[in-house]
Amino acid sequence: MALATNENLPPNVIKQLAKELKNLDETPPEGIKVAVNDDDFSTIFADIEGPAGTPYENGIFRMKLLLSRDFPHSPPKGYFLTKIFHPNIATNGEICVNTLKKDWNPSLGLRHVLLVVRCLLIEPFPESALNEQAGKMLLENYEEYARLARLYTGIHALKSKSKSKTGAISESTTALNVDQANTTVLSIDQKNAVSSAAVSPTPLSTSATTTKGGVISQDQPVVGGGPATGTMVGGGSVAVQKKEAGGVGVAKVQADKKKMDARKKSLKRL
Repeated sequence: MALATNENLPPNVIKQLAKELKNLDETPPEGIKVAVNDDDFSTIFADIEGPAGTPYENGIFRMKLLLSRDFPHSPPKGYFLTKIFHPNIATNGEICVNTLKKDWNPSLGLRHVLLVVRCLLIEPFPESALNEQAGKMLLENYEEYARLARLYTGIHALKSKSKSKTGAISESTTALNVDQANTTVLSIDQKNAVSSAAVSPTPLSTSATTTKGGVISQDQPVVGGGPATGTMVGGGSVAVQKKEAGGVGVAKVQADKKKMDARKKSLKRL
C-alpha cells in the first residue's frame, strides 16, 4: 500500500517532504512541474521542459526520483521515464550526476536535485557518460550528436505547448487575418495625394493597426471622397487609398498643363 510506504519513512522526513512538495507545487522551478502524491512520498514524478537552444528544446521529459528509507542521509535515485539520447542518462533511464552520488549532502532539497537534472540537459558531462555512444559522439561530432538527440526528442518526448507572443493589437484589427511573422508595410507616396483647394479630403475613421512588423497608419485622407479598401500584402493588412473622381481630375489637369507647356515651347522656337 502507498500509505505503508509513507509510514516506513521517519515522521520528521515525511513532515519535511510534505513541506517541500507543497512548495514545489505552489512555486515550481522554471521548466519543471512536480506531480505530488500525498499518499506516497517515496516516488516523486516530475516533467522537465527541454531548455531552449538545446537539442531537447520543445520536448517534455518525464522523470522520477526514488527515495530510500534512509533518505535524506542517502541520495535519491533518478530515472528518466522518457527515452532520451544523452551522455549522462543510460538507456534504462538511470541518471548519472555527482549531486546524486559523491556530492550528495543531506541538506540538499528536492528543488536543488531537480534543477541539477535540468541543467544536465543544458550542459552534459561526457567524461562520466552512462551512454557511451552519446558521450563519444558529443566529443567527436557534436552535429551528429545534436541531430540524434533532436530525433529522440521529436519521437519520444511530449510536445510542449508553444507560448504565443502577442503584441499590442488594437481592437479594430480583430477581424483581420494578420500574419505577424511576415508583414509587408507599403509606403504611400504622399505626393500623389495632391492637396487642392477644390478637393475636400475625407479622413478614414479606422484606427492605426499595430503589428510585429511596425505600425501601419490607416488615418490617411481619401482624395475626392472615394472609399478606402483593405488589401492583404505578404500576410499584413494595409489600407490602400483609391483616388476616385477628384483624384483622376487632378491628374488630368496636370497632364493637360504639361501638354500646354510643351506647345508654348514649340511656339517659341518658331
